[in-house]
Amino acid sequence: MSKKVKLKDLFVGLQSQMIAQLNTNREFISHPGSKGDSLENVWIDWLRKYLPNRYCVDKAIIIDSKGNLSDQIDLVIYDQHFTPFVFTQNGIHYIPAEGVYAVFEVKPDLKGSVKVKEESISYIEYAGRKIESVRKLKRTSASIINAGVVGAARPLTKIIGGILSSSSTQKEQTVKNHLKPLKGLKGIDMGCAVGFGSFYVDYEGEYNAEWKASYQKINSNISDYYNNRKINSDDSIVFSSDDTALVSFFLQLMRYLQQSIGTIAAIDLGAYADSINFEIDDDV
Repeated sequence: MSKKVKLKDLFVGLQSQMIAQLNTNREFISHPGSKGDSLENVWIDWLRKYLPNRYCVDKAIIIDSKGNLSDQIDLVIYDQHFTPFVFTQNGIHYIPAEGVYAVFEVKPDLKGSVKVKEESISYIEYAGRKIESVRKLKRTSASIINAGVVGAARPLTKIIGGILSSSSTQKEQTVKNHLKPLKGLKGIDMGCAVGFGSFYVDYEGEYNAEWKASYQKINSNISDYYNNRKINSDDSIVFSSDDTALVSFFLQLMRYLQQSIGTIAAIDLGAYADSINFEIDDDV
């Protein structure tokens, strides 16, 4: 007789371990900066453990070929196959924009606010602004050789943006109310509050036929993709149950990475060589 295991029990056990680790850090680390770093490290370590090896995970600042910088990002999922160089200086990673799959802001709770230039904004709005600082950077795309055949440079892919937290002391509807005003490059795709629920945003217009047809032509205008998608109603923001928040988040993240993005565009090294007045031999 074949044996079976209850997958939900395994998933719930995994979430219980994560909750225990997050709670330990929250209870025994009192310094705000150290507590924030600790929470980020828990999420980074967890994703490093369970994501396939092709994905790298770190805290980082994102750069582009023009020398522009993003805000410091708490958690970045990125590629090091088609984006071969990541700089580290004084303990800070600098990752080329072309290599970025996803960026996340990490907070102790979905409820909260932060002051930015004397303006008080919610954690969710703050996450949107941090995501925007990455998406607005210039990305390049280059041809690659596959099985001896030179393939054309592929279109740019979307950058997933989200927020992660240990919990949420505000109601589901309040979270939705904070998400809906975030438009364009600030739009949040997904999030997770362990013990409360994970969510994703099912944007209208994200994958319609007209957008797919034009997608091949917008390498330099990827912002059109973000500006054309909309949240039509509260039902477009889908929450998981609280006891499956972590695994629901992970499965949705993998769906985005593997079926929505796939392999990112290869970096145009020549664009970066221009910054040192060096011309790369691009004959193939």
